[in-house]
Amino acid sequence: MTQLRRRHVVTSLASLPLAAVLADPRLARAAAAGLQEVDLTTQGGKAVKASLALPARTPAPTLLLIHEWWGLNDQIKSVAADLAGQGYVALAVDLYDGKLAGPGDREQARNYMQGVVEAEATDTLVSWVAWLKGHEGATGKVGTVGWCFGGGWSLNTGIATPVDATVVYYGRVNRTAEDLKALKGPVLGHFATQDQWINKEMVSGFEAAMKAAGKTATNHWYEADHAFANPTSARYDEADAKLAWERTLAFFAANLQG
Repeated sequence: MTQLRRRHVVTSLASLPLAAVLADPRLARAAAAGLQEVDLTTQGGKAVKASLALPARTPAPTLLLIHEWWGLNDQIKSVAADLAGQGYVALAVDLYDGKLAGPGDREQARNYMQGVVEAEATDTLVSWVAWLKGHEGATGKVGTVGWCFGGGWSLNTGIATPVDATVVYYGRVNRTAEDLKALKGPVLGHFATQDQWINKEMVSGFEAAMKAAGKTATNHWYEADHAFANPTSARYDEADAKLAWERTLAFFAANLQG
Protein backbone atom coordinates (compact mmCIF):
# COMPACT_ATOMS: atom_id res chain seq x y z
CA MET A 1 0.00 0.00 0.00
CA THR A 2 1.46 3.36 -0.99
CA GLN A 3 1.97 6.13 1.53
CA LEU A 4 -0.70 8.25 -0.19
CA ARG A 5 -3.17 5.35 -0.02
CA ARG A 6 -2.36 4.79 3.64
CA ARG A 7 -3.08 8.43 4.42
CA HIS A 8 -6.40 8.17 2.57
CA VAL A 9 -7.43 5.13 4.62
CA VAL A 10 -6.41 6.82 7.85
CA THR A 11 -8.26 10.06 7.10
CA SER A 12 -11.37 8.22 5.85
CA LEU A 13 -11.71 6.14 9.01
CA ALA A 14 -11.05 9.22 11.14
CA SER A 15 -14.59 10.37 10.31
CA LEU A 16 -15.96 7.45 12.34
CA PRO A 17 -16.12 7.49 16.15
CA LEU A 18 -13.04 5.80 17.59
CA ALA A 19 -15.15 3.51 19.77
CA ALA A 20 -17.01 2.24 16.70
CA VAL A 21 -13.76 1.36 14.96
CA LEU A 22 -12.28 -0.33 18.03
CA ALA A 23 -15.39 -2.41 18.65
CA ASP A 24 -15.60 -3.78 15.10
CA PRO A 25 -12.74 -6.15 14.16
CA ARG A 26 -13.27 -5.44 10.46
CA LEU A 27 -12.99 -1.67 10.89
CA ALA A 28 -10.04 -2.06 13.25
CA ARG A 29 -8.32 -4.29 10.69
CA ALA A 30 -8.95 -1.73 7.95
CA ALA A 31 -7.58 1.07 10.09
CA ALA A 32 -4.52 -1.00 10.99
CA ALA A 33 -3.91 -1.79 7.32
CA GLY A 34 -3.56 1.93 6.68
CA LEU A 35 -0.45 2.15 8.82
CA GLN A 36 3.10 1.84 7.57
CA GLU A 37 5.54 -0.60 9.16
CA VAL A 38 8.81 1.08 10.11
CA ASP A 39 11.94 -0.30 11.71
CA LEU A 40 15.14 0.81 13.35
CA THR A 41 18.13 -0.49 15.24
CA THR A 42 17.95 0.77 18.80
CA GLN A 43 20.76 2.56 20.58
CA GLY A 44 21.47 -0.78 22.25
CA GLY A 45 21.73 -2.59 18.90
CA LYS A 46 18.38 -4.38 18.77
CA ALA A 47 16.28 -4.50 15.57
CA VAL A 48 12.69 -3.40 16.32
CA LYS A 49 9.55 -2.55 14.39
CA ALA A 50 6.57 -0.24 14.87
CA SER A 51 3.48 0.95 12.98
CA LEU A 52 3.28 4.55 11.78
CA ALA A 53 0.21 6.65 10.94
CA LEU A 54 0.73 9.98 9.22
CA PRO A 55 -1.61 13.00 9.27
CA ALA A 56 -2.84 14.80 6.18
CA ARG A 57 -0.53 17.72 6.88
CA THR A 58 2.98 17.96 8.24
CA PRO A 59 4.97 19.10 10.07
CA ALA A 60 2.99 17.87 13.07
CA PRO A 61 3.59 16.95 16.71
CA THR A 62 4.24 13.28 17.36
CA LEU A 63 2.78 10.66 19.65
CA LEU A 64 4.19 7.33 20.78
CA LEU A 65 1.60 4.68 21.67
CA ILE A 66 2.32 1.67 23.88
CA HIS A 67 0.06 -1.38 23.74
CA GLU A 68 -1.77 -3.31 26.45
CA TRP A 69 -0.55 -6.71 27.63
CA TRP A 70 -2.18 -8.31 24.58
CA GLY A 71 0.51 -6.93 22.28
CA LEU A 72 0.44 -4.55 19.33
CA ASN A 73 -2.94 -5.52 17.88
CA ASP A 74 -5.33 -3.86 15.43
CA GLN A 75 -7.06 -1.94 18.23
CA ILE A 76 -3.93 -0.05 19.23
CA LYS A 77 -3.05 0.57 15.60
CA SER A 78 -6.59 1.94 15.15
CA VAL A 79 -5.97 4.46 17.91
CA ALA A 80 -2.83 5.54 16.08
CA ALA A 81 -4.90 6.01 12.93
CA ASP A 82 -7.41 8.10 14.86
CA LEU A 83 -4.65 10.29 16.28
CA ALA A 84 -3.23 10.80 12.79
CA GLY A 85 -6.70 11.98 11.80
CA GLN A 86 -6.44 14.45 14.68
CA GLY A 87 -3.25 15.87 13.16
CA TYR A 88 -0.46 13.87 14.81
CA VAL A 89 2.36 11.71 13.55
CA ALA A 90 1.40 8.61 15.55
CA LEU A 91 3.70 5.67 16.15
CA ALA A 92 2.45 2.43 17.76
CA VAL A 93 5.47 0.58 19.13
CA ASP A 94 5.84 -3.16 19.70
CA LEU A 95 7.46 -4.37 22.92
CA TYR A 96 6.68 -8.04 22.21
CA ASP A 97 8.72 -8.43 19.00
CA GLY A 98 5.66 -9.32 16.94
CA LYS A 99 4.03 -11.69 19.41
CA LEU A 100 0.29 -11.33 20.07
CA ALA A 101 -1.82 -12.97 22.73
CA GLY A 102 -4.91 -14.72 21.43
CA PRO A 103 -8.27 -13.00 22.01
CA GLY A 104 -9.01 -13.25 25.72
CA ASP A 105 -5.98 -15.47 26.41
CA ARG A 106 -4.94 -13.84 29.67
CA GLU A 107 -2.32 -16.48 30.53
CA GLN A 108 -0.52 -15.94 27.25
CA ALA A 109 -0.73 -12.16 27.65
CA ARG A 110 0.67 -12.43 31.17
CA ASN A 111 3.55 -14.59 29.96
CA TYR A 112 4.41 -12.12 27.22
CA MET A 113 4.24 -9.20 29.64
CA GLN A 114 6.43 -10.94 32.21
CA GLY A 115 8.91 -11.81 29.48
CA VAL A 116 9.65 -8.16 28.75
CA VAL A 117 13.18 -7.22 29.82
CA GLU A 118 13.09 -3.76 31.40
CA ALA A 119 16.43 -2.59 30.01
CA GLU A 120 15.52 -3.72 26.48
CA ALA A 121 12.08 -2.11 26.60
CA THR A 122 13.56 1.15 27.85
CA ASP A 123 16.16 1.07 25.09
CA THR A 124 13.40 0.45 22.51
CA LEU A 125 11.21 3.31 23.73
CA VAL A 126 14.04 5.82 24.12
CA SER A 127 15.22 4.98 20.60
CA TRP A 128 11.74 5.45 19.12
CA VAL A 129 11.34 8.82 20.88
CA ALA A 130 14.60 9.96 19.31
CA TRP A 131 13.38 8.66 15.94
CA LEU A 132 10.15 10.63 16.26
CA LYS A 133 11.96 13.82 17.21
CA GLY A 134 14.04 13.48 14.06
CA HIS A 135 11.19 12.47 11.73
CA GLU A 136 10.96 14.63 8.62
CA GLY A 137 7.27 15.30 9.24
CA ALA A 138 7.64 16.18 12.91
CA THR A 139 7.74 19.45 14.83
CA GLY A 140 10.03 17.93 17.44
CA LYS A 141 7.40 17.71 20.17
CA VAL A 142 6.62 14.21 21.48
CA GLY A 143 3.87 12.84 23.71
CA THR A 144 3.36 9.31 24.97
CA VAL A 145 0.22 7.35 25.77
CA GLY A 146 -0.28 3.77 26.92
CA TRP A 147 -2.93 1.48 28.35
CA CYS A 148 -2.56 -1.01 31.22
CA PHE A 149 0.93 -2.54 30.66
CA GLY A 150 1.55 0.28 28.20
CA GLY A 151 0.32 2.89 30.65
CA GLY A 152 3.13 2.05 33.03
CA TRP A 153 5.60 2.15 30.16
CA SER A 154 4.26 5.53 29.05
CA LEU A 155 5.35 6.91 32.42
CA ASN A 156 8.63 4.98 32.27
CA THR A 157 9.40 6.52 28.88
CA GLY A 158 9.00 10.05 30.22
CA ILE A 159 11.36 9.18 33.05
CA ALA A 160 13.96 7.65 30.72
CA THR A 161 14.03 10.43 28.12
CA PRO A 162 12.54 13.95 27.83
CA VAL A 163 9.02 14.09 26.36
CA ASP A 164 6.54 16.94 26.30
CA ALA A 165 3.42 15.17 27.60
CA THR A 166 2.61 11.79 29.17
CA VAL A 167 -0.75 10.02 29.39
CA VAL A 168 -1.31 6.95 31.55
CA TYR A 169 -4.43 4.79 31.25
CA TYR A 170 -4.64 2.59 34.38
CA GLY A 171 -0.96 1.67 34.27
CA ARG A 172 1.53 1.02 37.06
CA VAL A 173 2.73 4.30 38.55
CA ASN A 174 4.60 3.07 41.61
CA ARG A 175 7.80 5.02 41.01
CA THR A 176 9.92 6.86 43.55
CA ALA A 177 10.20 10.63 43.90
CA GLU A 178 13.82 10.36 42.78
CA ASP A 179 12.68 8.60 39.58
CA LEU A 180 9.95 11.16 38.91
CA LYS A 181 12.34 14.10 39.13
CA ALA A 182 13.46 13.15 35.61
CA LEU A 183 10.05 14.01 34.11
CA LYS A 184 10.15 17.08 31.86
CA GLY A 185 6.53 17.35 30.73
CA PRO A 186 3.14 17.14 32.48
CA VAL A 187 1.36 13.86 33.24
CA LEU A 188 -2.32 13.00 32.77
CA GLY A 189 -3.67 9.87 34.43
CA HIS A 190 -6.94 7.96 33.96
CA PHE A 191 -7.82 5.55 36.78
CA ALA A 192 -10.82 3.43 37.77
CA THR A 193 -12.35 3.19 41.25
CA GLN A 194 -13.08 -0.55 40.85
CA ASP A 195 -9.60 -1.43 39.60
CA GLN A 196 -8.08 -4.07 41.87
CA TRP A 197 -4.56 -3.71 40.42
CA ILE A 198 -4.00 -0.01 39.78
CA ASN A 199 -5.84 1.09 42.87
CA LYS A 200 -6.26 4.13 45.11
CA GLU A 201 -3.30 3.12 47.28
CA MET A 202 -0.92 2.98 44.33
CA VAL A 203 -2.14 6.22 42.78
CA SER A 204 -2.09 8.05 46.11
CA GLY A 205 1.53 6.95 46.52
CA PHE A 206 2.28 8.20 43.02
CA GLU A 207 0.73 11.58 43.78
CA ALA A 208 2.76 11.88 46.99
CA ALA A 209 5.95 10.93 45.13
CA MET A 210 5.19 13.46 42.39
CA LYS A 211 4.71 16.17 45.02
CA ALA A 212 7.97 15.22 46.70
CA ALA A 213 9.68 15.42 43.31
CA GLY A 214 8.27 18.89 42.71
CA LYS A 215 6.01 17.62 39.92
CA THR A 216 2.26 17.55 39.44
CA ALA A 217 -0.07 15.09 37.77
CA THR A 218 -3.64 15.65 36.70
CA ASN A 219 -5.40 12.41 37.62
CA HIS A 220 -9.01 11.61 36.83
CA TRP A 221 -11.02 8.88 38.52
CA TYR A 222 -13.90 7.06 36.84
CA GLU A 223 -16.62 4.92 38.40
CA ALA A 224 -15.46 2.00 36.32
CA ASP A 225 -13.10 -0.99 36.28
CA HIS A 226 -9.71 -1.74 34.79
CA ALA A 227 -9.65 -1.58 30.96
CA PHE A 228 -12.79 0.58 30.90
CA ALA A 229 -11.55 2.36 27.75
CA ASN A 230 -11.27 -0.81 25.64
CA PRO A 231 -14.50 -1.57 23.70
CA THR A 232 -13.44 -5.21 23.32
CA SER A 233 -13.26 -5.64 27.10
CA ALA A 234 -16.16 -6.87 29.23
CA ARG A 235 -15.35 -3.95 31.55
CA TYR A 236 -15.82 -1.34 28.82
CA ASP A 237 -17.61 1.81 29.97
CA GLU A 238 -18.67 3.84 26.95
CA ALA A 239 -19.35 7.15 28.69
CA ASP A 240 -16.16 7.11 30.73
CA ALA A 241 -14.07 5.98 27.77
CA LYS A 242 -15.42 8.89 25.72
CA LEU A 243 -14.74 11.39 28.49
CA ALA A 244 -11.22 10.07 29.06
CA TRP A 245 -10.46 10.29 25.33
CA GLU A 246 -11.74 13.88 25.15
CA ARG A 247 -9.51 14.78 28.09
CA THR A 248 -6.56 13.05 26.46
CA LEU A 249 -7.00 14.94 23.20
CA ALA A 250 -7.36 18.25 25.04
CA PHE A 251 -4.22 17.49 27.06
CA PHE A 252 -2.17 16.73 23.96
CA ALA A 253 -3.50 19.79 22.15
CA ALA A 254 -2.53 22.04 25.05
CA ASN A 255 0.97 20.62 25.41
CA LEU A 256 2.03 19.61 21.89
CA GLN A 257 0.34 21.95 19.45
CA GLY A 258 1.12 25.59 18.81
